[in-house]
Amino acid sequence: QVQLVESGGGLVQPGGSLRLSCAASGSRFSIDAMAWYRQTPGKQRELVARITSGGSTNYAESVKGRFTISRDNAKNTVYLQMNSMKADDTAVYYCYADITSYRWGPGSYWGQGAQVTVSS
Repeated sequence: QVQLVESGGGLVQPGGSLRLSCAASGSRFSIDAMAWYRQTPGKQRELVARITSGGSTNYAESVKGRFTISRDNAKNTVYLQMNSMKADDTAVYYCYADITSYRWGPGSYWGQGAQVTVSS
């Protein structure tokens, strides 16, 4: 079984920075695209940023220029560096990955979610 474990959420003041991490663990798997989504109460989960296995990225318009997604393939980890944060960035952030398990085949995997609160 493959798992995604997130870390790095918390409380930050407007204009501040926060870094989320998400590590995949398990046995014998390969990772294709990885991404970060976020969700607030009463709203659908929305894509924040995505990165392919080759390093190509795309971002939601609302975070362009402020957030940076990156990955360390050797550590099976994806990061989200969030700068110049705003109150509207407050949400539960979920990491996502397209993973092929040698045992279970291809699948979509989600992290457990990390609360990010931007408030003074």
